[in-house]
Amino acid sequence: MTAPVLQMRGVEKHFGGVRALKGVDFEVRAGEVVALAGENGAGKSTLMRILGGVHQPDAGEILIDGELVIIHSVSDATRYGISFIHQELNVLDNLDVAANVFLGREPLRGGFLRLVDGKRMHEEAAVYLKRLGLDIPTNTLLSRLSIARQQMVEIAKALSLKARILIMDEPTSSLTLTETARLLEVVSDLRAQGVAIIYISHRLNEMEQIADRVVVLRDGANVGELAREEITHDRMVKMMVGRDLDQFYQQPQAERVPGYFEIEELHTSRYPNHKVSFGVGRGEILGLAGLVGAGRTEVAQALFGIDGVIEATIRLDRQVLQIRSPQDAIKHGIYLIPEDRRNAGIITEIPIRENITLPSLERYAKAGLIAFDRERKAATDICSKMNVKAPSVEERVINLSGGNQQKVVLAKWLSLEPKVLIFDEPTRGVDVGAKAEIYALMRGLAESGVAILMISSDMEEVLHISDRVAVMHEGVLTGILERAECREENIMRLAVGKHAA
Repeated sequence: MTAPVLQMRGVEKHFGGVRALKGVDFEVRAGEVVALAGENGAGKSTLMRILGGVHQPDAGEILIDGELVIIHSVSDATRYGISFIHQELNVLDNLDVAANVFLGREPLRGGFLRLVDGKRMHEEAAVYLKRLGLDIPTNTLLSRLSIARQQMVEIAKALSLKARILIMDEPTSSLTLTETARLLEVVSDLRAQGVAIIYISHRLNEMEQIADRVVVLRDGANVGELAREEITHDRMVKMMVGRDLDQFYQQPQAERVPGYFEIEELHTSRYPNHKVSFGVGRGEILGLAGLVGAGRTEVAQALFGIDGVIEATIRLDRQVLQIRSPQDAIKHGIYLIPEDRRNAGIITEIPIRENITLPSLERYAKAGLIAFDRERKAATDICSKMNVKAPSVEERVINLSGGNQQKVVLAKWLSLEPKVLIFDEPTRGVDVGAKAEIYALMRGLAESGVAILMISSDMEEVLHISDRVAVMHEGVLTGILERAECREENIMRLAVGKHAA
């Protein structure tokens, strides 16, 4: 067996009085994919930020090719051949694709004039996009791309660095099935080229497919590892959370009541010439599947009034609604949990309390003044009900894990007694324990009579959570599958514009 290209020994890290890493050991060899697993808060990101030069360890050592190194900065990490693909996008949406791929490393011409060689930069950027199967012009502004495609540009940037050690933190969290499959092929190609890959994902099926080993952290410490032949979903879950997660996917206990939330001939701004019609029953979770660009998010945004006046007939409990703005949707009890929670679902720099009560401040106001005690109690009660892990409701949302941030978005709407909830990628970037809690919350809401429309690119999630699955292709609803018909091959057939078998 070859010697490790990277070794981390006894790594410790404290943040104030919190011991984030407790003597963690980790290693990876050239041409090996090691999955780093654990719940949010387990220490994965802290360990990788130390490796990437973002944080400095309080104790322990790092060895590259058997030599002791000190990584003071991100530029140090890059010099040692370490590249980091972060979960949260680090792109500049006012620049084009090529400029983002080569940001800070632009090819130059003109000698001492040091002019950017735009032609060469675009040509080289196109090579990396093609490698990822991303068919977009390199002069496209990032602001015009979906989150999924922006993430692929970030991955192209990492590939352009020709890293020896590549850290991938939730690289598929915004990707569709097709894009994820292509990325996993790229990971296999890089492994064959001798690149050492550290793969972090909450999608355990990806780890089963791609990992040579799984290293598990819990509460900042090593709890074990699994060899290739030992890697299974159940073993990873048990090691990550320290217990079996019984009934990870909860089955419906009550029958849905059809005809509750009905949409007829909905036109969206992206596909104005196509009409979409479907219904969600009271107590039903309707999954909405499709490939990138299918128009699913546009449907969600139209139903929430983000697109302004839309052409459609919308009925809720047989009452025809006029939805011209998010205020109209909120007035009728229709709420959206958006895909991009950090930019569209929460305000990260303010406390949990203010995020939760923001849509309903009038409930806590008297004579134009906020009754902070009532506001604080309401936020505390809903956070306790939803098991939001935070010191108090005065904690800033930016300090919470992804799963707890998602719970805050949910708490904001649950306090308003929803009739319809639209989830756009409900568990993106959420760990396995928080996923189980969110699934239980969704099922509990459905059982209480809420109609739920769930958009998801996670096939496992779509298959196990949905009572029925509607599938879209390029703005057209190509079919709706009943529970017994929900199979991956049927969904994919409809997603590419064909009929179910």
